[in-house]
Amino acid sequence: MKLWFRILFIKLTWRRRSKVTIDEVSSVTLRVMPSDLDVYNHMNNGIFLTLMDLGRYDQGLRTGIWQIWNKKGWYPIVVNSTISYRKSLEPWQIFDLETKVVGWDDIAVYIEQRFVRNGEIYAKAIMRGRFLKRAWGTLTPQEVMDGSGGWPGERPELPKWIVRWAKDAALPKGKEPAPSTWD
Repeated sequence: MKLWFRILFIKLTWRRRSKVTIDEVSSVTLRVMPSDLDVYNHMNNGIFLTLMDLGRYDQGLRTGIWQIWNKKGWYPIVVNSTISYRKSLEPWQIFDLETKVVGWDDIAVYIEQRFVRNGEIYAKAIMRGRFLKRAWGTLTPQEVMDGSGGWPGERPELPKWIVRWAKDAALPKGKEPAPSTWD
């Protein structure tokens, strides 16, 4: 339920905030709510991942690509994500959630997201996402870029650590066997 109020907030306010292009950092200001807290009275680690969805949604709305994807019946899904926590976010603290597309390969788009308070990074994450069609099937990142108006300028090169991480963290594709065996 708590996420729906924040989704509504973003949906109602995105037009009042500056537009961004897909190659820029988008930022949305949020507050740590009581429902975000864990038993240690700081923002729960899972809430960070949940809020990252809001950052990507805000970015999509403010760039205009979310509206394009909706018309085409495309939608993004998270394939992998990893997050590093540096400092706790405490009750009622205000912070910025920054979102930036860092690049793509033949299969997925990579987005970095940061939780920033007073100019200081509290947590940083990388997300690997794919695109699906409501009609059925998948899209390559290049198809998404081309169908969304293109990337302004040169295509960014993925950092080597992200390429390694994507390879090392990958699971077999959905139709391939993935037995749960502990070695």
